[in-house]
Amino acid sequence: MSGTVRWGVLATGGIAAAFTEDLRSMPDMEVVAVASRTDASAQEFAQRFGIPRAYGSWAGLAADEEVDVVYVATPHSAHREAAALCLEAGKHVLCEKAFTLNAREADELVKLARDRGLFLMEAMWTYCNPVVRRMTELVRDGAIGEIRSVQADFGLAGPFGPGHRLRDRALGGGALLDLGVYPVSFAHLLLGEPDRVQADAVLSPEGVDLHTAMVLGWSEAGASALLNCSIVADTPQTAAVTGTKGRIEFPRGFFYPERFVLHRAGREPEEFTAGAAGAGLRGLQFEQAEVVRALRAGETESPLVPLDGSLAVMRTLDAVRDRIGVRYPADDLG
Repeated sequence: MSGTVRWGVLATGGIAAAFTEDLRSMPDMEVVAVASRTDASAQEFAQRFGIPRAYGSWAGLAADEEVDVVYVATPHSAHREAAALCLEAGKHVLCEKAFTLNAREADELVKLARDRGLFLMEAMWTYCNPVVRRMTELVRDGAIGEIRSVQADFGLAGPFGPGHRLRDRALGGGALLDLGVYPVSFAHLLLGEPDRVQADAVLSPEGVDLHTAMVLGWSEAGASALLNCSIVADTPQTAAVTGTKGRIEFPRGFFYPERFVLHRAGREPEEFTAGAAGAGLRGLQFEQAEVVRALRAGETESPLVPLDGSLAVMRTLDAVRDRIGVRYPADDLG
């Protein structure tokens, strides 16, 4: 794929707006179409960002022959349906996280993309962040020795009322899929899929998790992770990786970091700051650049956000939900 990469944006919420804002700063990329379930919403979004075509249906965007790749920004309850529609229409897809509602849906999407020979990636922007990539290089090179523990949390105070999507079980509400996916994915990035999963949660009257605590374990590595997520408490939103020879600490906002500090015995702390998002940008441009790089290289998966890794994260999220007793209507459709 050469020349300008033409994006379609499917959905018109806050994350779609942030994604579009960042993409406008990128060379050789443009948003050429947007879709929503209603024509009014699509038209309003198109006018706001100067997008030439607006569709009041997802099918209209999927059928647009001038769209190369679609960014799916719906609530995660609709990720499978929206992404599958685009893949079946021959479009490459970047799909927001959590990738789907459960591992079964994620597996269906991955099989569809692989069968069609199309690019598919979960929009785990953290993995594409240059600061996080530098951290993984240091860990791989033995800077902190063997990993023994990972700590990470992501919580918001809200309040989110009973009518909010985060409290809606049919939409995959709760802290885990919306916020907990970040700490879980952070632990997976460093240690892979755990073989032990423990969890405890406080549930809402609607049956979604308001606050979830997780302990993940890796028997072979001799490591564990202590993770938290919440939609009722403003947690520190920090992360730390501790090894046998040192530790790495991320300040608030670990999921889109601009810096981290490396601590090693007998040395002064070292701060790494490369890869700041840039003035006025959210940091979503890094995942956009990775999608375009992969497409131009003829790749159907990103080595930074591999599909097998996204599947593993979904299996862990499923295991957590099993432990805390949260089920979505879609779980019973498989």
